Formats: sequence, C-alpha cells, structure tokens
Amino acid sequence: MLPVGGRDTCVFSLALWSLQKTQGVWPGVVTCATWLLPTRSDMASEGREDEHPSVTLFRRYLRIRTVQPKPDYGAAVAFLEERGRQLGLGCQKVEVAPGLVVTVLSWPGTNPKLSSVLLNSHTDVVPVFKECWSHDPFEAFKDADGYIYARGAQDMKCVSIQYLEAVRRLKAEGHHFPRTIHMTFVPDEEIGGHQGMELFVQRPEFKALRAGFALDEGLANPTDAFTVFYSERSPWWVQVTSTGKPGHSSRFIEDTAAEKLHKVVSSVLAFREKERQRLQSNPHLKLGSVTSVNLTKLEGGVAFNVVPATMSAGFDFRVAPDVDLKAFEEQLRSWCQAAGQGVTLEFPQKWSEPRVTSIDDSDPWWAAFSGACKDMNLTLEPEVFPAATDSRYLRAAGIPALGFSPMNRTPVLLHDHDERLHEAVFLRGVDIYTRLLPALASVPTLASER
Repeated sequence: MLPVGGRDTCVFSLALWSLQKTQGVWPGVVTCATWLLPTRSDMASEGREDEHPSVTLFRRYLRIRTVQPKPDYGAAVAFLEERGRQLGLGCQKVEVAPGLVVTVLSWPGTNPKLSSVLLNSHTDVVPVFKECWSHDPFEAFKDADGYIYARGAQDMKCVSIQYLEAVRRLKAEGHHFPRTIHMTFVPDEEIGGHQGMELFVQRPEFKALRAGFALDEGLANPTDAFTVFYSERSPWWVQVTSTGKPGHSSRFIEDTAAEKLHKVVSSVLAFREKERQRLQSNPHLKLGSVTSVNLTKLEGGVAFNVVPATMSAGFDFRVAPDVDLKAFEEQLRSWCQAAGQGVTLEFPQKWSEPRVTSIDDSDPWWAAFSGACKDMNLTLEPEVFPAATDSRYLRAAGIPALGFSPMNRTPVLLHDHDERLHEAVFLRGVDIYTRLLPALASVPTLASER
C-alpha cells in the first residue's frame, strides 16, 4: 500500500513522467530545457532508467557523506553550485568560518524593492551506527517498495532537493514572481549551528538577502496531516557541580558531594514528572508545549573506596516558548541553593531569545502559506518544534519562519537507524513546494515595504 496521502497526485506524477519519457519529452519542461535534468548516463549509473529524475537527483545528494563529525562539505557545495548553474540561478558562497561555507542560490524577482523569500536547509547529517542499518546509510538504497534508505533522507536532504526541483519546474514553465527566492544551504546545524546559521545571520551577505519570510525544516507526520512549526523550544544544557567532604568510603561522611547532587537531581526529576503528566493528561498539548528535561551525564569519583570531593550532573532542558526564562533560571538556582553549600550551575548552551511566528489569518505570510495548503486539500497541524533548528536564529534576526517538511503518513525517523523516505512522498513534496513558492513569492507589498 502506498504510504502517502494524496495518492492520486503521486501516482499521476510518476505515471506522467513515464509517459513523457517514452515519448522523448521531459516532464514539466515546456521549452527546450532538457539540460535542467540529470542526463541519461547519470540515471543509468545512479538509478534505474525508469526512475523519476528528481528521485535520481535526491539519491545523488544523499550519497555525499556530509556526516558529522567530519562532513564532506566541499562535495556538497560543488554539487549545489553545479545545480545552481544548470538552473540558471545566481550563486554565492559565503565562508562563515574556516572551511564552513553557506551556499546561496538566488532566483531574482521582478520587484527588487520587496523583501525576499528564504528557503533554508542544512547540508550536514548526524552520525550512524552502520551495523544497525539494513542497508548502507550512504548508498541511498531504494527497495522494491520505493523506500529510500539513507542518512539525511528525512533530515533534511529531501527538502533541499524538493526546493531545487520545485524551482526547476517553475522556471521551466516560464514563471516569474515579484519576490526574489533565495535558497540557503548551511553547514553545522546538527551540532548547534554555531559555526553556520548563527554566524551567517550576522554577516552583511545575509542582510543583503533582505529576507522577509523563511521556510526551514519540520518533521514527518505519521497521520494524514502535515505538521508546521511556528516556534521551538529553547535548548538549555545545564551542568550542576557539587563539592563536598571526601574520605574513606567505609565511613558515614556528612555533607558529601553525592548527597547534595542527589537533592538537585531529585528536584529536576520531580519537575520532569510534573511536566510529563501535564502533557499526558491534556490531549490538546503537544510535546513542544511543555518543558522536557533528561539527565544525560553523571561524572565523579576516582575509586570505589574513595568518597569523591566533586561530582557533577548534566541536564538537557528544552524550555517551552511561553515560559518566563528569568523565573525558570531562578528556579534552577534555588534547587542548587536548597541542596547545600558548594553546589553551582553553568550553561554550556542557553538559548534566551525564543520567538513565535504568527499563524493568525491576518498575517500575509501565514495567509499565503496556509491558503496554498488549503487549495491542495492539505490538513495542517501547527505546533511548537520540540527540539532546535536553525529557525531560531532566523526568528531572532526578526524574520518570521515556519518549519515545514512535507512528509505525511511517514514515521518520524530522523537520527534513527534505517532512516528512510518513500519516493512517492518525496515527489509529492516537490509538487507541494511547486504550489507553495508562487503563493509566497507573490505576497502583495506589505505596509513595511511601502
């Protein structure tokens, strides 16, 4: 059974391509523009000859090993630069840190006075445990049912190619829009974006893009609906260090580091349970609406028979956007103070600029986005993203951003073993962006632009 909503659209897209191919005509190309698509030799070497060329291109990109901690960014940049040249797009490469390049592909609009639409995606992917995969995670293996197995299949190389293929199709059909469309392909997102988007938004090259609205990554949805994210939780990594009296472990030593650290851990875990129950008891809440925390690190001790003078615990908090951050930090410090003297905390990571993108029907960007989705009979489920993406840097820079990866009836497998995506889901995503981009790039002049 085809695991997607809008089955007829996907089947039609595949069938249309097959029909046009047998007649020697490339799909979506009105004029002589076969150079925009992968060559037949590419298809023969990298995918079955009857494979949709957009899928072949997707699989090519998946095979580039941009895996942390040593991603091959050079190969990705070369791939994207080549694709931009083939599509007749402007290309700019911005080195935001040594060896870390943001690739910008631009399709100029007809009215340069208007702010632009920014389509963002990241090029890096997370590490794999290869032995836990059914197929090589960098082979982009496609099984007989049409599932493509690869690291980055969902997160988020699919979206990168969907952007490119939607632009290819629109250009080939002769479309022009008032607003410029910029596609940014950034490094470093999977390890925080500190050497990627966080630096890029501070650069004059970014400001020159004059972005008025952005799309970035979302998540798959196992139901018929499509999830769209209008905000995200703030990552707070908290390191609690406890100091106390050391000694021989055969004695009942008072005021130990472990005793005091235990009190803090107990306070944090009690808070965790309260938030977990709040989520479970309210069917209207989603994970992003509450604050989660997990104890992720415990350190201390030198020997079994020595009571340590110092112990520490690391916590990963994901703070909901409606939380008073000042009051929340005071709560954390009060738990440390209540545990006793010599208990301190520090923040290896602390995001303090949560922003919420408007999803009110009066907002022109949301109206354009949701209106196009309504025209396609897509059911949207607006949520707060439970983790962190580069959208937080865009929103903090004053740019409204929505996280959207058009994958419904698809299990959430990002960062998981056997990450995969059905080719029909991928192709439908191209169709969806082909409808979304004209709506966004045609948003009428805003009051701030007059």
